[in-house]
Formats: sequence, C-alpha cells, structure tokens
Amino acid sequence: QYSFKEVFGTLVAQKELFDVVAKPLVEDLVHGKNGLLFTYGVTGSGKTHTMTGSPGDGGLLPRCLDMIFNSIGPFQAKRFVFKLDEKNGVDVQCEVDALLERQKRDALPVPKTPAGKRQIDPEFANMINVQDHCKVEEVDEENVYSVFVSYIEIYNNYIYDLLEESPFDTIKPKWNNCNTPVRSGDFIPPQSRILREGQNHKMYVAGCTEVEVKSTEEAFEVFWRGQKKRRIANTQLNRESSRSHSVFIIKLAQAPLDADGDNVLQEKEHITLSQLSLVDLAGSERTYRTKAEGNRLREAGNINQSLMTLRTCIEVLRENQLYGTNKMIPYRDSKLTHLFKNYFDGEGKVRMIVCVNPKAEDYEESLQVMRFAEMTQEVEVARPVDKPLCGLTPGQRFRNQAFREELSRKLEMRGGPLNRETEEQSVSETLLKSFPPLPSCELLDINDDQTLPKLIEALEKRQILKQMLSEKFAKNVLSCKTLLQDLESSIVSKENYIQGKLSDKEKIIAGQKMELERLEKKNKTLEYKIEILEKTATIYEEDKRNLQQELESKSQKLQREASDKRRLEARLQGMVVETSMKWEKECERRVAAKQLEMQNKLWVKDEKLKQLKAIVTEPKTEKPERPSRERDREKPAQRSVSPSPVSNAPPVRLRHRRSRSAGERWVDHKPPSNLPTETVMQPQVPHAITVAAASEKALAKCDKYMLTHQELASDGEIETKLIKGDVFKTRGGGQAVQFTEIETLKQESPTGRKRRSSPSDPSPPDDAGDSEWTDVETRCSVAVEMRAGSTLGPGYQHHAQPK
Repeated sequence: QYSFKEVFGTLVAQKELFDVVAKPLVEDLVHGKNGLLFTYGVTGSGKTHTMTGSPGDGGLLPRCLDMIFNSIGPFQAKRFVFKLDEKNGVDVQCEVDALLERQKRDALPVPKTPAGKRQIDPEFANMINVQDHCKVEEVDEENVYSVFVSYIEIYNNYIYDLLEESPFDTIKPKWNNCNTPVRSGDFIPPQSRILREGQNHKMYVAGCTEVEVKSTEEAFEVFWRGQKKRRIANTQLNRESSRSHSVFIIKLAQAPLDADGDNVLQEKEHITLSQLSLVDLAGSERTYRTKAEGNRLREAGNINQSLMTLRTCIEVLRENQLYGTNKMIPYRDSKLTHLFKNYFDGEGKVRMIVCVNPKAEDYEESLQVMRFAEMTQEVEVARPVDKPLCGLTPGQRFRNQAFREELSRKLEMRGGPLNRETEEQSVSETLLKSFPPLPSCELLDINDDQTLPKLIEALEKRQILKQMLSEKFAKNVLSCKTLLQDLESSIVSKENYIQGKLSDKEKIIAGQKMELERLEKKNKTLEYKIEILEKTATIYEEDKRNLQQELESKSQKLQREASDKRRLEARLQGMVVETSMKWEKECERRVAAKQLEMQNKLWVKDEKLKQLKAIVTEPKTEKPERPSRERDREKPAQRSVSPSPVSNAPPVRLRHRRSRSAGERWVDHKPPSNLPTETVMQPQVPHAITVAAASEKALAKCDKYMLTHQELASDGEIETKLIKGDVFKTRGGGQAVQFTEIETLKQESPTGRKRRSSPSDPSPPDDAGDSEWTDVETRCSVAVEMRAGSTLGPGYQHHAQPK
C-alpha cells in the first residue's frame, strides 16, 4: 500500500487531471514563479499520452498553452519587443529595434502567415481544440507579456535541440566539391548541446533554439515539429517506446508599461522571466523483458542510469533534510538532474505524475516506481521568494486612459484643438483672463491724452497685481518649502527611528533565526540519535525476545528431559527390583528343587536299604495273598502285613524337608465345594490362615498362598491339586499372587501282579532271586515317587502304582 496526494483512476478525464496538477503551475507562471512537471513510470504506462493527449482530448501540454494565451491574450507585447539573450536572460528593445526585427522577419523568403489566418495542421488540430477556455484570475493588466518555447531531448546522456533547423535535407543525396555523391555514412548528426549556469545561477541549455509564439496553435505547431524528431523505437513492451527524455520549456517574459501606458519600461530590474518545464521521462525497463539488443540495449542502460541518478539525488536530499547532514547531492552524474538542480534547491514548485500500468507483468517494476514516488513526497523544496513586480499602481493605466478620453471629449465639446499645444495655450489664456482687462489702445487723435494714461494705469494695476501674485506665490512657495522641510525632517527622523527599530528588530530576528537554526539542527541531530537508539532498542528487544524464547524452549526441554529421566529411573528401578526379586525367587526355587531332588534320592536309597535290611533279617514265611481292593476297604488293618508308608513317616519328613522358611505365613484357600478325602497323606501347613474365599485382608498378613483344587481324573478317582504361590505388594497398594508350584495328590487301587509269598510254588532255581525281588516289590506296592521339574517350577506327585 502506498499513499499519495491524489490518485486518479483509469477513466479519469484529461481536464480533471489538468485542474488538479498543472493549473496551479500555470497560475504561478503568470505570477512570475517557476514550475517543473514531469511524468514518471515504467515503459508503456501512458506517460506520453498523459503529457500530449490524443485527438479530441488534449493532454497537459496543450491545455497549459491554451490557459496561458487565454490569460495574457489582450496584454501581449508586439513581437521582438522582448529579446532573449545568450545567458538565459531577457532584454527589452525599443519600438524602433522591434520594428526593424519584424520587417527583417517579414522579408524572409517564406513569409509567415498572420496568426489570424494561420492554417492549423490537421494532424494535431483536434488536440488543441480545447473548449474549456480556462484562464488565470488576477492577471496584472499593467504589464505586457511574451511567450517563448524551446524543445530539447536527453538521449544517451546527451542534449539535443529538437527545434534546430537541419542544414540540408537528409533524404536527398548530397554532393561534395568533386561533384560526387556523399555516402550516407558521411552524414553529420546534430551536435549535442552543453549545460551552463547563468548569471542568476540557473542552469540552461546553451545555444538552444527559443521561438517566440503568439497563440496556442503556433506554440503547439512548434512542439509538434520537434516531436517528429524525437527518438522512438519499437520494443517488445511498447510499439512506440520513447528512447529519450523530452523537455518542453515555456518561458514567460513580462515587464510593466510607463505612466502613459504606451511604452515598456526598459530597466532590467523591472523585467520578470518565469519558466515552466514539462518533462516526459523515458520509461524504466528491464532488458530481459524488452529483448533489447545493440542500440536499444545501450539506450535502455542510459535511461535506467539517468533515472537511478534522479532517485539517488532525491534520496540524498531527503536524508540531508531529515537528519541534518550535509552530503553532496550528485546532480552532475546525469544531464537530467543537472538541468533541474535549481528546482530541487528551491527555485520553483515540482510536481510528479506517476503512471502505473495494471498489467501483471509490470508488477515488480510498478512497486519500485511507487515506492520511489512515495519517498519523494518527504522531500521539502524551499518555497521561492516572491519577487515584487514593479509597475504602475493597479488600475492606473486604465485611469490615465479614461482621463485622456474625458479631456478629449470636453475639448471637443468646446470646439478647441485636441493637441497638447492648444491645451497649454488654453491654460495660459485662463490665467490671463484673471488679470484686469486692458482698455482700448487705439489712438485716433494726436491730442488724445486719455488713452495712454488709461493704458498706463491699467498696466500699473496689472504690474501691482502681478507683484502681489508674485509675493503671494513666493510666500506660498516659502511656506510650502517650510512645510516640506518640516515634513521631510519629520519623515527623516521617523525613518531614522524606524530604521533603528528595524535594525534592532532585524538583529533580534537574526539572533532568533540563528538560535532557531541551531535548535533545528540540534533537534534533527537528536531525532537522528533517537531514531538510531530506537532502532538499536528494537534490535535488542528482538534479541531479548528471541533469547527468552530460546531460554524458555530449552528450560521446557530440560524439564521434559528431567521428567523423562525420572520416569525412566523409576521404571528402571522398578524393573531392577522386580527382576532382582524374580531372580532371587528363581534361584531359591532352583536351589530348593535341587535340594529336594537330592533329599528324595537319599530318602529312596535309605528306604530301599531299610527294606532290604528288613527282608534280609526277616524269617521266611509263607507269602500272604494280597487282599483284594474290596477287602482292603472293608478291613484296612489287614494291609499292615506290608510296611506302610505311614510307619516310615516319609510324608512327614518330606514336608519338613520341603519347608524352606519356618517363619512364613500361608493363606490356605479351601473352597467350600471341596470334598474330604480318606488318604493317609494329608497336606498340613503350619501357621496358616484358612479362608473359604481369598481376601485382600488375609493376603496382606501372609507371604505365601495355597489353593486346594479338586477335579475328577480319567479313571474316576478324585485328584487333589495344591497350587502354591508368592504374595507381592503392588505399586497401587494392593496385593498380587504369583503361582510357583503345583502338588498333586492322587489315590489309585493296585491292579498289578499279586505278591508271591508261598515257597511251595514250583519255580526254577534260576528264578529264586527274581521271586525275592518280586516279593519286595509286592510289599512296597505303595511307594512314593518324586518328580522334579514342571512348567511352573519344581513339583512333586504322590501316587500309588504297581511296580
């Protein structure tokens, strides 16, 4: 977004644009002030159209010319009364010299057509046919005016005069002294002009053609003649692209008339020369878009370089004004900026029209143009000092003319002459009529003695009256002189007093101005320092915010890492504790299983040895028949023939041997659905808490857990399983059970071979040892076999089976 003083749309009329932008500059031109108006933008954005216009709708230039001649038309001086010198000044010629100049001009081979009968070129007739009739208000009618125009172009940083008359026709072949045609390559192009500084320190183009014009049509015809010589070319972006900066300069010379209103005052200090420059800048362009090569490429480089110099000058001027610096402004780097340096130094108003093409392809260039144009608004150009226009009192010219006309009218009514001599005679006659009348001086008789005395008396009276009038006149003159001297002395004293006061005031004002300038410089310096400090503070605040954000992010990261570390430590600690406890229990279980296995082996060996000892020491008797299962149930006491496992108390020893910790407390969980068994070996757990259902209260008091489970085996017998486990405390404060062992209690009826105890049975002698072993096996039909190892750890089963 960019801000400007005025923004016009694509459908704006040329008149509206002229009223806002160019009309104030024309008013200043008529009032003796300078002005500069230039169009700026990328190539093909409509700069030339804005300045020149189109048929039927003239642009800014023809409207400016029309407004000038509408305002000064009745007050134009005759041609060649004003004459421009070679140092950017103007002189006033007398009427005779001006007449000679006009006669010399009329004596040219091609006579000039009078302005009233001038035939307008139809090529540009519609452009200058402006129907608005705009004019400047409050034109000084006591002055006479003359308009001079010139037209130049700045091409490749060289200045060329577009109104210069070519010394020969470039179309027809040329012949040299040897009567041979000159080659086209020998054609000498127009010479470039140089810039010079005039006596008033204003830059001007030396040797430039300046034409005096008396009408809008004549001025625009001169412009159109130079426009045809302007360099244009066809590029990829514009069919008629301007390859140079064109400058159309309008100079307005004005000077007051004398008191009679007939002749122009020829004093140089009374002449005012104002100037309005209308500049059509060439458009900035990028070569990769225009596909320029050769001369076009060199032209584009020079155009962009001059526009860049203009931008640099304005930027340095802005920096000097904002920060109170005194950097040198590079006006001389380009002819364009060097020519108009006086305007930027305060010699007149400057107006810029920014032309923008809404094409998407011109987006970046348009942004650069608008950014530069917005920045130029911050540059303050010093207001030019108003130069007083010396001349008659406003309206005095017409009052003098009205007085002369009234005097002539009264003289005509009296019938007297109308020339100045008769006017003087009439004044003397009026004065003579105030004297006494003379008597008749005619002597008719020689003896007449009355006529001469009367004449003498009348002359004496006239002499006396004359003396009286002379004395009275002398007295009046003396009194008038005295009054004038008194008045002059009083005026002088008052002037001295006023001059003293003014000098004091001027000293005070000068001191105040110096103080004001010092304070302004100090203020600018402080503003510059404040701006630097604000920028530094902004940078530091930004760094502080970034560091704070970085610190917060790192602290949050550290907190997250610490929390993750704590969670990981807690998790690892829990895993270590759990793993250590698990491995401790596993080691205990394996050690207990190994011990139990060894104890079982020792016990089995001991039992076999005891049984062998008993068999060896026992006398041989008849082998009793093994009672049937039914008789065993009816008469359980008869089973005492064979050594009972109870008598040897292996289960008791086994229980005591399997007990790993006498101080452990058990939870004996016996569901109420269990049935009592009649087995000799019954589980017995000391210091156990017997419950029908597991409860957290009971588990909290114990370290071990045992569940008694009954199920029906495949042979129809009841099988009792003792499922044992360890009780752990959970992290949530509850209790958990990890099962480690299973013991199985199972009862079976012996269905194997019967015991052979009768010695009368025939048997070969080879089978004697075998029968003895069979008797032993029959006796020990109920035995204990320990089975170590299972999927849940070491376990054992108690069961009876035939051997």
